Amino acid sequence: MVEDKQTAVASTQSVAPVGPQGTATAKKASGKKAESADKTLACRYELKYRLTESRARAVAQFVRQYLPVDRYSKLQRDGNYPIVSLYLDSDNMQLCKESIDGRQNRFKLRIRSYTDEPDYPCFFEIKRRINTVILKSRARVMHDDIVPLLAYLPLGPRDYNVDMNALNQFQLYMSSVQAKPKVLIRYMREAFEGESDNRVRVTFDRDLCYQVTDKPVVILGGSGWQRNPVTNDGGVVLEVKFTGTYPIWLSRMVEYFDLKARSISKFATSIQDSCLLRFCAPWLAG
Repeated sequence: MVEDKQTAVASTQSVAPVGPQGTATAKKASGKKAESADKTLACRYELKYRLTESRARAVAQFVRQYLPVDRYSKLQRDGNYPIVSLYLDSDNMQLCKESIDGRQNRFKLRIRSYTDEPDYPCFFEIKRRINTVILKSRARVMHDDIVPLLAYLPLGPRDYNVDMNALNQFQLYMSSVQAKPKVLIRYMREAFEGESDNRVRVTFDRDLCYQVTDKPVVILGGSGWQRNPVTNDGGVVLEVKFTGTYPIWLSRMVEYFDLKARSISKFATSIQDSCLLRFCAPWLAG
């Protein structure tokens, strides 16, 4: 089990909301409307790699030649900001099994947050894979909206902008598999991103932890967190995302550092590890 000290560190780092849209789009108690722009890469290609910490630092130095540090990493002393996601699935873990089996057309449902501060937004997200293309939609809501929305209740009038199409789609996908909260996953992210037409985003994810839960709560702190073996012993998950052609400099990076792309699902590996530890259905462990 992750020590309370490490839990406290993640919780402390989450006090200043700096994740994507955590600062510019936050709805303060004053009632100001959140900015409607969504700067995530909604349609993209995505490659993943597992690196040692030493190699991750070398790759990050290479990336700095081509991409600036993203605006959220800039706000952190060590360049890493916290992310926590509540993943939903059916009782028979259909979405998890499709990920493990490598099904080409599949989706994941999650509610993402970057802080435990209640006055800042969280995001209902659908991440779909269609062959090699990743499609992502997200709807910004507040933490006290989570429970009614997971009960399929409509969202009442709010003093901030909401993408109702994305929210309705989330509820439709949730209903299609009768999805419910299954696991919380958190980690620290260092990110680089360009602003050209062919947008490229490179992220390094560290200290991956999970917590099996059936509660509709998205929280970074608390006890009961388990380490995901993917990032044990200083492992780092490198993700490369781009919207157009594959940049030549990325090819040089992959060749120079001898990087081997692989399938890495934070959701599936967390569920598999939890099954090995007998926190959930053992039939998934194989």
